[in-house]
Amino acid sequence: MTLFVGLGNPGSQYKNTRHNIGFRVIDKLVDNFKARDISKTSFQGKLYRYSNTLFLKPTTFMNLSGKSVWPVKNFFKVDIEDIIVIHDDIDLPFGAVRFKRGGGNGGHNGLKSLDTMIGKEYLRVRVGVGKPEHKSQVADYVLHNFLEDEEFMLDKLISHVANASKGLIDSELGSIKSLYSLKSIEGLK
Repeated sequence: MTLFVGLGNPGSQYKNTRHNIGFRVIDKLVDNFKARDISKTSFQGKLYRYSNTLFLKPTTFMNLSGKSVWPVKNFFKVDIEDIIVIHDDIDLPFGAVRFKRGGGNGGHNGLKSLDTMIGKEYLRVRVGVGKPEHKSQVADYVLHNFLEDEEFMLDKLISHVANASKGLIDSELGSIKSLYSLKSIEGLK
Protein backbone atom coordinates (compact mmCIF):
# COMPACT_ATOMS: atom_id res chain seq x y z
CA MET A 1 0.00 0.00 0.00
CA THR A 2 1.32 3.43 -0.96
CA LEU A 3 0.10 6.55 0.84
CA PHE A 4 0.48 9.95 -0.81
CA VAL A 5 0.02 12.89 1.54
CA GLY A 6 -0.38 16.42 0.25
CA LEU A 7 0.24 19.09 2.84
CA GLY A 8 -1.95 22.15 3.02
CA ASN A 9 -4.65 23.96 4.98
CA PRO A 10 -8.39 23.30 4.64
CA GLY A 11 -10.74 26.08 3.62
CA SER A 12 -11.38 28.06 0.46
CA GLN A 13 -9.31 31.02 1.69
CA TYR A 14 -6.18 28.83 1.53
CA LYS A 15 -6.96 26.99 -1.70
CA ASN A 16 -4.49 28.84 -3.96
CA THR A 17 -1.80 29.67 -1.41
CA ARG A 18 1.82 28.57 -1.66
CA HIS A 19 1.36 26.38 1.42
CA ASN A 20 -1.33 24.36 -0.42
CA ILE A 21 0.71 23.13 -3.38
CA GLY A 22 0.61 19.63 -1.84
CA PHE A 23 -3.21 19.66 -1.82
CA ARG A 24 -3.25 20.74 -5.45
CA VAL A 25 -0.99 17.87 -6.50
CA ILE A 26 -3.18 15.39 -4.58
CA ASP A 27 -6.25 16.79 -6.37
CA LYS A 28 -4.50 16.16 -9.69
CA LEU A 29 -3.53 12.61 -8.70
CA VAL A 30 -7.05 11.80 -7.46
CA ASP A 31 -8.41 13.10 -10.77
CA ASN A 32 -5.82 11.19 -12.85
CA PHE A 33 -6.45 7.91 -11.03
CA LYS A 34 -10.19 8.50 -10.70
CA ALA A 35 -9.75 7.53 -7.05
CA ARG A 36 -12.83 7.19 -4.88
CA ASP A 37 -13.47 9.04 -1.64
CA ILE A 38 -13.17 6.76 1.41
CA SER A 39 -12.92 9.50 4.04
CA LYS A 40 -13.90 8.78 7.64
CA THR A 41 -14.11 11.23 10.52
CA SER A 42 -11.34 9.36 12.37
CA PHE A 43 -8.89 10.05 9.51
CA GLN A 44 -9.19 13.83 10.01
CA GLY A 45 -8.73 14.38 6.30
CA LYS A 46 -10.03 13.73 2.81
CA LEU A 47 -8.88 10.22 1.87
CA TYR A 48 -9.15 8.69 -1.59
CA ARG A 49 -8.24 5.23 -2.82
CA TYR A 50 -7.37 3.64 -6.12
CA SER A 51 -6.34 -0.03 -5.89
CA ASN A 52 -3.39 -0.17 -3.43
CA THR A 53 -2.81 3.58 -3.50
CA LEU A 54 -4.16 6.11 -1.01
CA PHE A 55 -4.27 9.90 -1.39
CA LEU A 56 -4.68 12.04 1.73
CA LYS A 57 -5.36 15.75 2.28
CA PRO A 58 -5.33 16.34 6.05
CA THR A 59 -8.06 18.68 7.30
CA THR A 60 -6.24 19.33 10.58
CA PHE A 61 -4.42 22.47 9.38
CA MET A 62 -0.76 22.32 8.46
CA ASN A 63 0.81 22.25 11.92
CA LEU A 64 -1.24 19.18 12.95
CA SER A 65 -0.85 17.13 9.72
CA GLY A 66 0.55 14.16 11.65
CA LYS A 67 -2.78 13.76 13.48
CA SER A 68 -4.34 12.85 10.13
CA VAL A 69 -1.50 10.73 8.72
CA TRP A 70 -1.10 8.64 11.89
CA PRO A 71 -4.60 7.04 11.91
CA VAL A 72 -4.51 6.40 8.14
CA LYS A 73 -1.03 4.83 8.39
CA ASN A 74 -2.19 2.57 11.22
CA PHE A 75 -5.59 1.63 9.79
CA PHE A 76 -4.11 0.57 6.43
CA LYS A 77 -0.83 -0.73 7.94
CA VAL A 78 1.27 1.48 5.65
CA ASP A 79 5.03 1.24 6.21
CA ILE A 80 6.81 4.57 6.62
CA GLU A 81 8.89 3.74 3.51
CA ASP A 82 5.64 3.71 1.51
CA ILE A 83 4.52 7.19 2.59
CA ILE A 84 5.18 9.98 0.06
CA VAL A 85 4.65 13.53 1.31
CA ILE A 86 4.23 16.37 -1.21
CA HIS A 87 4.88 19.81 0.27
CA ASP A 88 5.89 23.39 -0.39
CA ASP A 89 9.53 24.32 0.23
CA ILE A 90 10.61 27.96 0.63
CA ASP A 91 14.29 26.96 0.44
CA LEU A 92 13.85 26.08 -3.23
CA PRO A 93 13.18 28.60 -6.02
CA PHE A 94 9.69 28.64 -7.50
CA GLY A 95 9.17 25.57 -9.65
CA ALA A 96 12.14 23.58 -8.36
CA VAL A 97 11.31 19.95 -7.60
CA ARG A 98 13.44 17.73 -5.37
CA PHE A 99 13.04 14.28 -3.85
CA LYS A 100 14.55 12.90 -0.66
CA ARG A 101 13.96 10.35 2.03
CA GLY A 102 14.11 11.54 5.63
CA GLY A 103 16.05 14.54 6.82
CA GLY A 104 15.23 17.73 8.67
CA ASN A 105 12.02 19.70 8.52
CA GLY A 106 13.54 23.06 7.54
CA GLY A 107 11.14 24.82 9.90
CA HIS A 108 8.10 23.48 7.99
CA ASN A 109 5.33 22.98 10.56
CA GLY A 110 3.61 20.23 8.57
CA LEU A 111 6.82 18.21 8.42
CA LYS A 112 7.49 18.85 12.13
CA SER A 113 4.08 17.36 12.93
CA LEU A 114 4.71 14.32 10.72
CA ASP A 115 8.20 13.74 12.16
CA THR A 116 6.72 13.75 15.68
CA MET A 117 3.80 11.45 14.88
CA ILE A 118 5.22 8.92 12.38
CA GLY A 119 9.02 9.39 12.26
CA LYS A 120 11.22 10.96 9.58
CA GLU A 121 11.95 8.24 7.03
CA TYR A 122 9.10 8.99 4.65
CA LEU A 123 9.78 10.15 1.10
CA ARG A 124 9.46 13.87 0.46
CA VAL A 125 8.54 15.54 -2.80
CA ARG A 126 9.72 19.10 -2.25
CA VAL A 127 8.10 21.73 -4.47
CA GLY A 128 9.82 25.11 -4.51
CA VAL A 129 7.59 28.10 -3.88
CA GLY A 130 10.30 30.74 -3.56
CA LYS A 131 11.24 32.73 -0.51
CA PRO A 132 10.32 36.15 0.88
CA GLU A 133 12.97 38.84 1.28
CA HIS A 134 12.95 38.74 5.08
CA LYS A 135 12.66 35.72 7.38
CA SER A 136 9.98 37.55 9.40
CA GLN A 137 7.70 37.42 6.32
CA VAL A 138 7.67 33.61 5.92
CA ALA A 139 4.28 32.88 7.57
CA ASP A 140 2.58 35.64 5.60
CA TYR A 141 4.35 34.61 2.39
CA VAL A 142 3.29 30.94 2.39
CA LEU A 143 -0.31 31.86 3.27
CA HIS A 144 -0.63 34.16 0.25
CA ASN A 145 -1.61 33.16 -3.26
CA PHE A 146 0.95 32.69 -5.99
CA LEU A 147 1.73 35.72 -8.14
CA GLU A 148 -0.14 36.00 -11.45
CA ASP A 149 2.87 34.97 -13.60
CA GLU A 150 3.55 32.01 -11.25
CA GLU A 151 -0.10 30.92 -11.36
CA PHE A 152 0.22 30.85 -15.14
CA MET A 153 2.92 28.14 -14.83
CA LEU A 154 1.31 26.21 -11.96
CA ASP A 155 -0.79 23.83 -14.03
CA LYS A 156 2.36 22.61 -15.78
CA LEU A 157 4.22 22.33 -12.49
CA ILE A 158 1.39 20.46 -10.75
CA SER A 159 1.12 18.02 -13.68
CA HIS A 160 4.90 17.50 -13.61
CA VAL A 161 4.89 16.76 -9.85
CA ALA A 162 1.84 14.47 -10.20
CA ASN A 163 3.58 12.49 -12.97
CA ALA A 164 6.74 12.23 -10.86
CA SER A 165 4.69 11.11 -7.87
CA LYS A 166 2.88 8.49 -9.94
CA GLY A 167 6.29 7.21 -11.09
CA LEU A 168 7.37 6.73 -7.48
CA ILE A 169 4.85 3.89 -7.11
CA ASP A 170 6.75 1.56 -9.45
CA SER A 171 10.17 3.12 -10.12
CA GLU A 172 13.34 3.55 -8.11
CA LEU A 173 13.88 6.91 -6.45
CA GLY A 174 17.13 7.43 -8.38
CA SER A 175 15.45 7.18 -11.77
CA ILE A 176 12.60 9.49 -10.70
CA LYS A 177 15.17 12.03 -9.44
CA SER A 178 16.99 12.03 -12.78
CA LEU A 179 13.78 12.28 -14.81
CA TYR A 180 11.81 14.81 -12.75
CA SER A 181 14.12 16.96 -10.59
CA LEU A 182 14.00 20.62 -11.59
CA LYS A 183 16.23 23.54 -10.55
CA SER A 184 13.46 26.07 -11.20
CA ILE A 185 10.35 26.67 -13.26
CA GLU A 186 12.64 27.38 -16.24
CA GLY A 187 13.04 23.60 -16.58
CA LEU A 188 9.38 23.32 -17.62
CA LYS A 189 9.31 26.10 -20.22
